[in-house]
Order: sequence, then C-alpha cells, then structure tokens
Amino acid sequence: MQPEDVVNKCKDVNCPTIAYTYTEPLVAYEYIYDTANLAHEAGIKNIIVSNGYINEEPIRKLSKVIDAANIDLKFFNDKQYSRVTNGSLQPVLRTLKVLHDAGVWLEITNLLIPTYNDAPDMIRSMCQWLAANGFTETPLHLSRFFPIYRMNNIPPTPLKSLLLARDIALQSGMKYIYIGNINGMEGENTYCPNCKKLLIRRHGFTVDCNNITGGKCPKCGEPIPGVWD
Repeated sequence: MQPEDVVNKCKDVNCPTIAYTYTEPLVAYEYIYDTANLAHEAGIKNIIVSNGYINEEPIRKLSKVIDAANIDLKFFNDKQYSRVTNGSLQPVLRTLKVLHDAGVWLEITNLLIPTYNDAPDMIRSMCQWLAANGFTETPLHLSRFFPIYRMNNIPPTPLKSLLLARDIALQSGMKYIYIGNINGMEGENTYCPNCKKLLIRRHGFTVDCNNITGGKCPKCGEPIPGVWD
C-alpha cells in the first residue's frame, strides 16, 4: 500500500492510530516517514516499535510526526550488542534521549535472556543510567524470553530472574516497571509510585480496571504520566 492508501484506509474505518511494528520499521525509514507525515496531517496518531538503531538526524525528523514509541534496549554493553545483533549500544541510548526530549510518549522493553543480559550488575547499570538521564517515569518492560529461531538452545527466563530485575529497577528509582510475556503477575499492573495504590489491573492484553482519575492517583493525587485522553 502506498502511504496515502494507508491513511485513507484509516479514515474509511475510523482507525485513530497506525503502528509500525514487528518488521523493524526503521529499515523502511522513508516509507514510514511518508506515511506518518500524512497521518499526522490527518490527525491520526503514529506509533513505532523499534530497536532504536538509527542515526541522529533521521530520528529527530521522524520524532516530529511520531506520537509514541516502544524501543528495545536489548543489552547494556557493546560486547553483547555486537555479539548478538552486530549493532552497538550508544545509538540506541541516543534514540531514547531524542524521543524523550521531543515529547514522544516513550516506553522501553528489555528482553531478559538467560546468560546474555540477566546478570544483576548489567540490569543495575541499565536502570541507573535510565534514572540518571531522566527516564524514571518512563515505563520499563522486563520481558520473558522463550527459545526460538537461532536462540532455541537457551531456556526460558526464570521467574526469579524477572522478579529480581524488577526489584533492582525499583531500587534504582524507576517508577513504572512491568513484567511481560507472562500472565498473572503483579508486574502486569500499574501502582502509584507515591502511595502504592493499585491503579490499573491487567491480565495479559486485557485491562480489568483503571482507577486513574484525571491523570492522577485517586487516593493521593500523584500525577501519573501517560496518554489518558
């Protein structure tokens, strides 16, 4: 579909948002930008789900027409980035800063892979960097790994590793940490960072209840960052 066809289709079915995801959208940067620019002009929201590996100038340009992004922060050292992805860490950190500074609603996903990036020291370093660079209110998703494709010889992430990583993130100052790819966990829910009241209860992709009122905790009035309208 041409960019204008995508946007027209959204108009036809009253679809308010386009997500560019699953296949890495930044590989088709020009197509994504052209489509997002037309959608932005038409009042349609744009979301990217990306590995964040891109030069600074194009991500700054794209950030002007993107409303939300989920960026995979895969490892917190260059050795593992190079070993597994042939990439490097610094461009991804720069992308996080650019999107954050541009006011794009940002969430970060860290897939915990046993023996690759689940060491407490690496998790602590990542969370301390995020906290020190203004990301304490940015949702951090710690996702469970499952063996597949070229990494089918690695076991699923143990539950204790996910819980430890969440504790480390909280101790580092991160306020909104979620455990992903596993249902029925406390880590699926949103809690007020001030009074600890349950604000949003989730089960998988289902929201069971949302107690946020006017973008604030109804108990203590703490502002809860997010897109609530």
